[in-house]
Amino acid sequence: MAQPSIITRDINKIVEPTGNIYESVVVTSRRARQIAVKVKEELSGKLAEFASTVDNLEEIFENREQIEISKYYERMPKPSALALEEFLDGKLAFRIPEVDAQ
Repeated sequence: MAQPSIITRDINKIVEPTGNIYESVVVTSRRARQIAVKVKEELSGKLAEFASTVDNLEEIFENREQIEISKYYERMPKPSALALEEFLDGKLAFRIPEVDAQ
């Protein structure tokens, strides 16, 4: 799993799979977006169990399980770090469409 802290990356290793830094950034950013959506859906599903159907402020109370779930997701590595780790490990399958020369 990727490290949650900031680390220095070798730009040559990032460029290597695509041959272009910008294409590498696009590939990793698209994967990061996919990861973020998946994590958000997971979190929303888990927190939906705690949703209150009553809008009364008096009836809303702190739920320790809900707080622990939120803290767990806050401590997870960022989607961009996970995507870059997958990219550098060769776990991402991608293709770059050829541009028609006209």
